[in-house]
Amino acid sequence: MLGPVTAWRGTQPVGLGTSKCRQVLGMLLLHANRRVDREQIIEGAWGSNPPRSAVNLVQKYVGDVRRALELDGDSLVTVGTGYLLRVAPDQLDSTQFASDLEHARETKNGGDLDRARQTLADAMALWRGPAFSGIDTPTADTERARLDEYRIGALEDIAELDLLRDNHALAVAELSRLASEHPYRERVRELLMIALYRSGRQADALAVYQDIQRLLADELGTNPGHGLQRVHAQILRADPALSEGAAPREPESLPVCQLPADIPDFTGRAEQLEDVLGLLTGGRNAVIVGAPGTGKSTLAVRAAHLAREMFPDGQLYLDLAGTADVPRDTAMMLAELLRALGVTDAVMPDGLHERAALYRSRLAGRQMLVLLDDAAGAHQVRPLLPPSTGCAALVTSRHLLGDLTSAHHVELDVLPSEDARALLAGIVGSDRTDREPEQAVAIVERCGRLPLAIRIAGARLASRQAWTLQVLQDRLEDESRRLCELRVGDLDLRANFDLSVRMVPADSARAFRLMGLLGAETLPGWVIGALIDQHDADDVLDALVDANLVRLMDTDSVGQPRYRLHDLLRAYAAKAAEEHYPLEERRAAVERVLGAWLALTEQARDLFYPSLFEPTRGAASRWQPVYKVVDPIAWFDVERGRLLHAIQLAVDWDLDELAWELAVAAVPYYDHRSLYQDWIRSHRIALTSRTLRGEAALLQSLGQVHIYLDEDAKALRALKRSVQLHHEAGDKRGSALALAGLATMRRVHGNYDLALGDACAALNLCVEVGHQHMEAQLRSAIGLIRLIQGNLDEAKEWIDSGLAVARQLRDRHRQAVILRNSSKYFQQADDTPAALRCLTKALTIFKDLNDERCAAYTEQRVGNVYAQLDDHPRARYALQRAADVFYVNADRRNEAECWQQLGELDVRHGELDAARTHLGRALELWQAIELADRAAAVEIALQRIN
Repeated sequence: MLGPVTAWRGTQPVGLGTSKCRQVLGMLLLHANRRVDREQIIEGAWGSNPPRSAVNLVQKYVGDVRRALELDGDSLVTVGTGYLLRVAPDQLDSTQFASDLEHARETKNGGDLDRARQTLADAMALWRGPAFSGIDTPTADTERARLDEYRIGALEDIAELDLLRDNHALAVAELSRLASEHPYRERVRELLMIALYRSGRQADALAVYQDIQRLLADELGTNPGHGLQRVHAQILRADPALSEGAAPREPESLPVCQLPADIPDFTGRAEQLEDVLGLLTGGRNAVIVGAPGTGKSTLAVRAAHLAREMFPDGQLYLDLAGTADVPRDTAMMLAELLRALGVTDAVMPDGLHERAALYRSRLAGRQMLVLLDDAAGAHQVRPLLPPSTGCAALVTSRHLLGDLTSAHHVELDVLPSEDARALLAGIVGSDRTDREPEQAVAIVERCGRLPLAIRIAGARLASRQAWTLQVLQDRLEDESRRLCELRVGDLDLRANFDLSVRMVPADSARAFRLMGLLGAETLPGWVIGALIDQHDADDVLDALVDANLVRLMDTDSVGQPRYRLHDLLRAYAAKAAEEHYPLEERRAAVERVLGAWLALTEQARDLFYPSLFEPTRGAASRWQPVYKVVDPIAWFDVERGRLLHAIQLAVDWDLDELAWELAVAAVPYYDHRSLYQDWIRSHRIALTSRTLRGEAALLQSLGQVHIYLDEDAKALRALKRSVQLHHEAGDKRGSALALAGLATMRRVHGNYDLALGDACAALNLCVEVGHQHMEAQLRSAIGLIRLIQGNLDEAKEWIDSGLAVARQLRDRHRQAVILRNSSKYFQQADDTPAALRCLTKALTIFKDLNDERCAAYTEQRVGNVYAQLDDHPRARYALQRAADVFYVNADRRNEAECWQQLGELDVRHGELDAARTHLGRALELWQAIELADRAAAVEIALQRIN
């Protein structure tokens, strides 16, 4: 794609036939792994004057592409009135180019400058001309500009590497060419000044600065940026630092950029755009306010993209859902921002104020822009505002946020007449509006010059090329078919929405109305089928997309197209659902959607290794969508936020069984990813809608996460209550799971007799109900307790019996856990080689399963064995690796164990400074989890070496 669209099979080029076939392939690749509508392909191939046979020709050319590339039915598929081309990342030169850039940066950071430059040179060799050459559409222009930006950046990186390698003459030649081709790129000028200075050409270096200073002042009315000014000052004072290395470039990785795509057909708003940019340039927060449909978000996104260079450390974005019935929770949004800034869930603060403080701390000293879209009020925005120095916030809201004293407001009204006509022409094509200028004026006036209304009208015209503008004008003349009461102060688009809904098939209208019940989330397409109880609902959804009632947002990382209702349409749809369908029908639709979420969650869960936390199945109904989960981790990662929303939705609709079953079905994923806060939040939401069995299962699961978080008192309370409730419900499987958790807690606290009793009781129940995976685990756990009690022979029998059951089940995860316990037996039996063999096998399995936390437990055991052998280097390596993982996962108990053991080993080997460091860390952790006896032991050890 980096040039004219070309394909290869191996090293042989593939003939693509006519130029139109190549253009069709280009349009499919522009939207690779996403559905591209047939009309978009026609526009890309023929522009605004397609032949009458364009539809048939597209079908022919798609067939030609399929045959030329020898694509099977899964690689190039027909989706409604469009097509979807599935392409792996390694099949595209654009992704290879991006991969080479990333690899070059890593190599440079590692110190291998020659290899980094060669990697960049290889990346540049992929370019054969302008990207997507020969394809002239707004989408192609946007993608071409994006790729070209990376290309020029790569050339800058090559020049910087030449400077770092003292090849100043080569850098001067290349940078001079780049400065001539791209006169406004300040980074190029900055590097050129350094290259000239190091080549002994100080006067020429200063002349470069004077030239860019004059150019920026004359043509843009601005001054050179901070980087250029810094280098200029360094040259004037002959700063020695300028002779060492390349120009400082502080970020070691690409900055965060979460902005939505820029608006290619942005029209008007010049004065307001200038006001917003002026505020942001001055480091002040800006609030764009206005009535619904006035284009607040459009202006904000446009301004944010224009201001990107002013905020080189990145741009953050949040949709605050202020127009929803329940705006988004500020604490949850702070967590989302903190994740983008590198804070993991394991160390995420719980409270709103703590998160806000950490957020401000993370932004301190950075230059970042925060775009907060659709704010409900100042109370929602205030904790999300960045610190004033270096950062700025851009907020959109329907309301004046007068009590947000740190912000300046920019108000939007309807578009001026000229801009309104230009917006319509940009959507439908200026040739059509020029042919019927009076009709174009009439249409925008009927739309009240409101941007959203004009876009709706323009979209209808653009999708109906055979219509004249007079046809739409005539339709709008009739008040019953026209946008109704278009007023800035009291906006009502209901007439337009009614019209749009009446124009789609009955199934589509029903799906649209019911979709309004699901909230503001972006949703996968299978949701439509669940809403109307129809598995093949592609045509229903396509009709809604074509009518601009549902927006296709993007395609997620697992290949699901995602859709969303505009906020006004969503509110209208929910109200229309109340008017059209009784409560029972609406509730049944929501229940089917949540039943589908449950079916897919269980499908993803079952693709993991067998989970010990799977409770007895509840009474919730399942609805199986056509979509199938392939990669469970990737699917859970994508749907993580939607699952929490689904649980809340189940509670809101009093669907108690669905609420708790959804929560516990996601536990294997939360466990694998160590997402303890999601785990706890999902269960607390579900507990607000209680059933006996549901409460029992949720408390058992909460007990487990409290164990992970060293919250022993909470774990004991939850597990004891869970045992009681499971007993009342007659659920023996659930009782076994809760008793197993209690056994773990009591073993950790040294109550071995009680632990043994609970474990044996749990084992009997597991055997009775046939839960063999837990049976294997409990046999091993009993063996471990007997080992602690000093009964080695009996311990080995129990552990071996558990391993035999796990092998019979082919449960590799359980085998690895039991092998880790076997190592404790062999270590206590003075058979160190056997212990290490067990641990090596366990570690191999955990790494194959990508279970980082269990691998860390195993590394900790390896460190214990080597510490017992007094092998300091090997013990230190294993214990440090384990401690690092425990830190990330907030497992303070095991992290403390690692540091304490390592510190004690340091003492034995006379490395007292290291011992003080490691024992000091252990002491802080023991004190944090309030284990006074462990903390006291470490304090004594520290006193002895101080």
